[in-house]
Amino acid sequence: MEPLTGRQQKVLDFIRKQIRKTGFPPTSREIQTQFGFRSQTAAMNHLRALERKGAIHRTPGKARALTDPAAKLGADFRAVPLLGTIPAGLPVDGEQQTGNDLGVDSRFFGLDGSSDVFALKVTGDSMVGAQIADGDTVILVKRPARDQDIVAALIDGEVSLKRYTVRKGRPYLKAENPLYPDLIPAQELVIQGVMVGLVRRWS
Repeated sequence: MEPLTGRQQKVLDFIRKQIRKTGFPPTSREIQTQFGFRSQTAAMNHLRALERKGAIHRTPGKARALTDPAAKLGADFRAVPLLGTIPAGLPVDGEQQTGNDLGVDSRFFGLDGSSDVFALKVTGDSMVGAQIADGDTVILVKRPARDQDIVAALIDGEVSLKRYTVRKGRPYLKAENPLYPDLIPAQELVIQGVMVGLVRRWS
């Protein structure tokens, strides 16, 4: 590998740090923000220089398709879209967002290539009995729910994270905190995803 300039080495170090931290390399926009470049083009120029010197490999047209030969991403990692927040409390309109990814080990969470998976950040404490705390990020798969699954659900037009429970053939949502009531749908209960895992960041 050709010698790197001081700034190029810092960019490469940042790429390696992000891969270790999230499982995925940063986008050019994230590199721009990190180093205070005036434009995204400046970040792209640094990536091209690193590629030319053999420090990274890039796949054109993909925001996160670059690898560091010295710190390659494991094949079991995949990008999971973080779509916003979901209340673990009383149901409210969920905050939706796009453009953020969470790097997860698909083998650890039992995900295969065909899994339709997404993530939501939890707000509230109605699921503390299931060890789900405010600020946690839950990993969910789009599939039919079974009795006692923890689900992201749309109940009468509002979203909530609760335990899906069926009693006498009638489904409802159960909190894991005695301070919160069960949620019985008046009109509709739509399962948006079934929880398969949880990510917690320690402060």
